[in-house]
Amino acid sequence: MDSGLPRGRSLWRQAWRRLLANRMAVAGGIVVLVMAGLALAAPVISPYGYDQTSGAQFRPPSRLHPMGTDIHGRDLFTRVLYGARLSLGVGFVATAVSLVIGVGYGAVSGYAGGRIDEAMMRLVDIIYSLPYMFFVIILVAVFGRSVFLLFFALGAVQWLTVARIVRGQVLAVKEKEFIQAARAIGAGHARIIVHHILPNVLGPVVVYMTLTIPAVILQEAFLSFLGLGVPPPASSWGTLIADGASAVNALRIYWWLLLFPGGAMALTLFAMNFLGDGLRDAIDPQLR
Repeated sequence: MDSGLPRGRSLWRQAWRRLLANRMAVAGGIVVLVMAGLALAAPVISPYGYDQTSGAQFRPPSRLHPMGTDIHGRDLFTRVLYGARLSLGVGFVATAVSLVIGVGYGAVSGYAGGRIDEAMMRLVDIIYSLPYMFFVIILVAVFGRSVFLLFFALGAVQWLTVARIVRGQVLAVKEKEFIQAARAIGAGHARIIVHHILPNVLGPVVVYMTLTIPAVILQEAFLSFLGLGVPPPASSWGTLIADGASAVNALRIYWWLLLFPGGAMALTLFAMNFLGDGLRDAIDPQLR
């Protein structure tokens, strides 16, 4: 029987409605989904093999090669598509690694409190004081260039901020009435953290995730530009940009070697930043 009262909306449903009302965020999400779809469909879309050479070096964009060819005569459009797979993969996987470590660490620290929280946060401060980019460079230099090592190295230095964010949220939530009620009925610590605390602190984590992915992609591009990124013959947007910059007169004559990989990366980073800003405003409308 209908009581005639308006039906309430959950916080996540209201956030979803606010996100859809943000045109820039929606456009950013569409761009990210399209770019990810193109990356996954690269073997089907690309007209050439990944490392296939045509014998036509430094050809400008044409009907046969929409983005031109590189120094080895390889189709740049194909390499940009495959580079998207690696760049986006590094961004998403490294961010996932940082979330797994940071969310668990921050939740335990904030829930435990006292001396345990103090000791865990001092460890975070010590690691934070180290220049993390040099830490990544040392790992790559010692253990060699590897895609999996790059995933781990970039993710292992991003969890510190996540831990701090989650710890602060847990401190604000753990003394709420519903947490005390869960303790009163005999719920264990693990159940309280997983089923009652974490679902209530996921908002800032989701926002941080969308802002971390572009940061990780930029860091991977920086490492690739230094020659410490993914090993050949694999390539990311960063290695393509580095290859284009190393060509003689790249900006004046072989402009396509920098324009298309750099443009693809810049478009994706802009889209993710717009999506992250939209999620932030949608989850916490008081920031608007």
